[in-house]
Amino acid sequence: MNALHDSDFHAWTQEQAGYLRAGRLHDIDLEHLAEELEHMGARERRELSHRLAVLLAHLLKWQHHPERRGNSGRLSIEVQRLDLAELLDQNPSLRPRLAEYVSAAYRKAILLAAQETGLSKSQFPAECPYPVEGIMDAGYWPE
Repeated sequence: MNALHDSDFHAWTQEQAGYLRAGRLHDIDLEHLAEELEHMGARERRELSHRLAVLLAHLLKWQHHPERRGNSGRLSIEVQRLDLAELLDQNPSLRPRLAEYVSAAYRKAILLAAQETGLSKSQFPAECPYPVEGIMDAGYWPE
C-alpha cells in the first residue's frame, strides 16, 4: 500500500496522475486508485440526492405554503432544476435510476420543508406526489 495516500492525499493524486501520463502502470497504487474512483462515483450520487431533496422541499413549500410564494421561491426552484440538469448531463448514467433517487430524497425533503415552513411533517404526503418528469420540467409548478 502507498503510505503517501494516507499522509498527503494531494501529493498522492499528483504522483498517480504522473504515473498514468508517463505510462508507468506498474507504479500505480491500484487498490487506492480503485477506492478513490468508487468514492468519486458515490460523491456524484450524494450530490444528486442532496439537490433532489432541496428541490423537492422547495416544491413542497410552493404547494403547501402558497401564501409565501414569491420570486425568491420561484428562482430557488429554477436554480435547483438547472443544477440538477447539469449534474445529470455530466453523469447520464444516474438518469435511469432517477425515480429511485427521488423516492429516497423525498423523505429528507419533507423534513426540510417542515423545518422551513413550521408545518408538521404529517401535513405533507408520505410518498412523493410529483412525477419525475415534472420535477425537472421548468413549466411544472404544483398547485
